[in-house]
Amino acid sequence: MFTAFLIKYAEIGIKGRNRYLFEDALVHQIKFALKKCEGDFQIHKSQGRIYVETQGDFDFEETVEHLQHVFGISGICPVVYVEDEGFEKLCDRVIRYVAEVYPDRNRTFKVHARRARKDYPKESMEINADLGEVILKAYPEMRVDVHEPDILLNVEIREKIYIYSETIPGPGGMPVGTGGKAMLLLSGGIDSPVAGYMIAKRGVKIDAVYFHAPPYTSDRARQKVVDLARIVSRYTGPIYLHVINFTDIQLYIYEKCPHEELTIIMRRYMMRIAEHIAKETGCLGLITGESIGQVASQTMNSLIATNEVCELPVYRPLIGFDKQEIVEVSEKIGTFETSIQPFEDCCTIFVAKHPVTKPNVNIIRRHEHNLDEKIEELVRTALETDELIIVD
Repeated sequence: MFTAFLIKYAEIGIKGRNRYLFEDALVHQIKFALKKCEGDFQIHKSQGRIYVETQGDFDFEETVEHLQHVFGISGICPVVYVEDEGFEKLCDRVIRYVAEVYPDRNRTFKVHARRARKDYPKESMEINADLGEVILKAYPEMRVDVHEPDILLNVEIREKIYIYSETIPGPGGMPVGTGGKAMLLLSGGIDSPVAGYMIAKRGVKIDAVYFHAPPYTSDRARQKVVDLARIVSRYTGPIYLHVINFTDIQLYIYEKCPHEELTIIMRRYMMRIAEHIAKETGCLGLITGESIGQVASQTMNSLIATNEVCELPVYRPLIGFDKQEIVEVSEKIGTFETSIQPFEDCCTIFVAKHPVTKPNVNIIRRHEHNLDEKIEELVRTALETDELIIVD
């Protein structure tokens, strides 16, 4: 029965003179999301509103699901719209709407009319009263409650007249692409996909880099990361995933550096490589899934040591989260079950028995000089053999 969707947004509404840029970006993201849905859709802006109008048959549930993956949408309102053919026709359509949407009509209601078209012969308060009277006559079991109604029936008078009463929650945030682009260090764990999701929710386009270590990590571990990127891409759009062969670098660090510092030094080279790719691809920062104190490489001292090799800012949206909070977000966005598949990534293979938790940056730098003979060549080879996968 629904013939359109009214798309609500939140933060975009306070953007002042730049609001149209964010609205245009949201329209673009909606069009992209609905390309995969059955049906023909027309998306347009009208007087501070965004509408998705359906042309012919479409799958309601599928359409709503895809809209719920578009950052910037705070609410999705299934709408019936009617041509302005007089108030009696509107009354008939409202009565039919209530019957179709609410088979159990033992409820309270309120009519909320908005007359955006000022040439309409009735004012908003008059429309509220007259439609309320019509509903009460048609359905005596219903009652008016202007303070906390069970049903808030919205009637918007525009070029067409839109009727809706339900708001399906959207993901919120800002349209992807309005906040620049950043490089996500993506592993097969729980944290990094959530970090990418959260930064993308602020309007940032996401690219990603994954450090693969064959034969110590399997093709299934690599595929797991691709699968995680694909799940996150439902929200972010296509992700350019760079797969870096990190085996030789890890083995060289393992051979030349103190084992209690392995994780920190490996992490520093991951950050260097990720930043190199980020700069080449126009990214404005790095994203990691680090949370203070979760593991030895995520103490304050360790974060200082990894930050020290970066010129670009490093965004850590999970920095104050505990593990359960991160798990809850991963379950919500659908990455959790994939993240817990038992295929280890390169971070877990070369773990020291007693890793340093308070690394001294000066000492770390001194020990990295042990790598001077070959490390630049190994890093250059890793970058030259970068495998790019476009995940959508």
